Amino acid sequence: MTPPTPPLRTARLEFTPYRPEDEDHFVGLLRDEEVCRWMGQDRVPEADIRTLFRAILTDVYPQRIFDVWGLWHEGAYIGHAEVKKTGNVDGHELITALAPAYWGRGLGLEAIRGLMRYAAETLGLKEVYGMVGAGNAASLALCRRLGAQHVRDVVGDDGTVTKMVLLSLADMSRPDDPAGDVEARGDLGDPGDKPSGAAEPRREGQVTADG
Repeated sequence: MTPPTPPLRTARLEFTPYRPEDEDHFVGLLRDEEVCRWMGQDRVPEADIRTLFRAILTDVYPQRIFDVWGLWHEGAYIGHAEVKKTGNVDGHELITALAPAYWGRGLGLEAIRGLMRYAAETLGLKEVYGMVGAGNAASLALCRRLGAQHVRDVVGDDGTVTKMVLLSLADMSRPDDPAGDVEARGDLGDPGDKPSGAAEPRREGQVTADG
């Protein structure tokens, strides 16, 4: 059984399991046009997103289906993060999405590094996957910075191309890593800080990442 999702912390970010009072923050993020565009998905009706959020509280956490957090920076909600099994391959994927106001600060890289450390140290994983839109140059640059390997391109029904990448978790202690110390108490982004993938609801196989 998957253990309860713990709070995490990096140098500048707090990963906090969602609470009922976070619903409007979550809805606002996933209804943002820029976030949806870089995640490669259409805007989902607000009612559907609220249903999704409530399912996180009533199903995902109680049944320990996967790990999901709200991202906070200096007391403000700035994004979303997940580590979950992917249906595309036999493995886990990382998903992050940041609000546009926080793009370009390196927070996406820090969030991904924090998730990578958690996946390695707590979940015992050796590697993780991410999905990045072919047109998301910022997140593709972040993937290169992290040493990601391109696995294959996934072509959607509408012709959009998403790149599946593989991240090794062999070395999670780089000295220049601002997320080097991740405290566990209890699709990838950055340079330009644009999302590279998506949190549910999303097209199958996509992951989000913001810088």
